[in-house]
Parts: sequence; structure tokens; C-alpha cells
Amino acid sequence: MSDLKARISAGPIPAHIAIIMDGNGRWAKRRGLPRVLGHRSGVKSVREITEAAVEIGVQYLTLYTFSTENWNRPPAEVSALMNLLVETVRAEIQDLHRNGIRLATIGDLSALPAASRKALLEGIEQTQHNSRLTLILALNYSARWEILRAARQLAEKAAFGQLQPDAIDSAIFEGALCTAGIPDPDLLIRTGGETRLSNFLLWQAAYSELYFTPVFWPDFGREDLMEAIASYQQRERRFGKISEQIAVG
Repeated sequence: MSDLKARISAGPIPAHIAIIMDGNGRWAKRRGLPRVLGHRSGVKSVREITEAAVEIGVQYLTLYTFSTENWNRPPAEVSALMNLLVETVRAEIQDLHRNGIRLATIGDLSALPAASRKALLEGIEQTQHNSRLTLILALNYSARWEILRAARQLAEKAAFGQLQPDAIDSAIFEGALCTAGIPDPDLLIRTGGETRLSNFLLWQAAYSELYFTPVFWPDFGREDLMEAIASYQQRERRFGKISEQIAVG
């Protein structure tokens, strides 16, 4: 582990890592446990990965915590997830604050239960001036919802004469997204063995390096994160250019 950490420290560290935390339910099922215990075990990985990200100098860490589609899960599981969210934020917020971590969210918080929303907003306010790492929870979030929301906002401005349609470029559109002011993820990790984006950061991940692992989220630890970063460091990010242009630049 120490050798791996030293090896990746010599290379470029992703400024922004986004993670689809998949496999909690299957982790629990394989052990004959209720699904909610898989989610509860996943909190340990959130803590461990956040700490590791701080240690190696990651600036932004976005975790796909609850999608708009997750409301379709059994009501008991949704309720348990919302209660776990409140419990986790309240239990972890002091440590986040002491470690200089700023809590932020993307998604539509208005649909969350009042207790969940209250805990989140209190945590966001308490940590708002921290700058060591920004931990972003994607809650009641989906990329299609986000893109449609941005399009509607810009269309409304155009309809009221506040914005000319031909003035809308990538920068203006990105300013209407939930992630305005946040750099696009350099590395997007999905645990649990699936190889799809599942409606997560579709605009922002246009040039992200993708890393898929069969490891279920509750088992994903520091060494797994380091392996993902080591894989990232071996890739050539060309952004539409050719290798020779990158070398010159």
C-alpha cells in the first residue's frame, strides 16, 4: 500500500473524482443480510475514501448518493436510506469540519424529507468556509433532470429577453448546471461490476477517464482508490487532439 501511494504521488492526481457507489445491496445479499445493512456498511467506505482523497490532494469528490430513479425502490428501503443519510451527516460533520472538508450537494433537495434536508443544510452551512476538499453528495440527482432544468432556465431567460439564444455557449450552459463553478471530473469510478453511467454527470463526464471495478462499494477501500488513480495516471488525455500535440503542449 505504501509503495502504491508513493507511486501515484509521483504522477498527476485527479483534481476531481466522481464515484458511482454501486453494490451495497448485492454485498448484503451475498451475506444473507438485509439490503439496508449493505448501505450502512457502505458508509465506512465513504469515510475511508474521503480521508484518502484528502491525504493525496484530491480537491473535489462527488458521490452518487441517491438518484431520482431510486425513489422507485421499495418504500422501506427508501425510508431507511433517508434515515441513514440524516444519521451519517450528523455523525460525520464534526470530523469533516475538523479536517477542512466542505460539504456540498447537487440535485433537487426539495423532494427530500424535511429531516434529511435540514441535516444537509446545517452541514453545508457549518463547513462552507473549508477548502481542503469539497465533498459533493449527488442527492435526488439525475443528469437528464439537470440538463433539462438548465435548458428550461436558459429558455426562460431568452423568452424574457434576458439572454440571446445565439449567445448560449458551453460556458453559459455549464453555468446553469448544478455543478456550476466545479471542474469536470477527471476520473469517474463505478464499483460493483456494472459498466454504465446510470444517468450520472452525463455533461460533465464527456472527457472523464472511466474506471470500472467488480469490487462492491462496502469493500472498496484506500488501496482500491489508489489502483484506480494509478490506472488514470497511465492514460493519455488528449481531449480531441493527437499525441504529438499533447507532447508539444
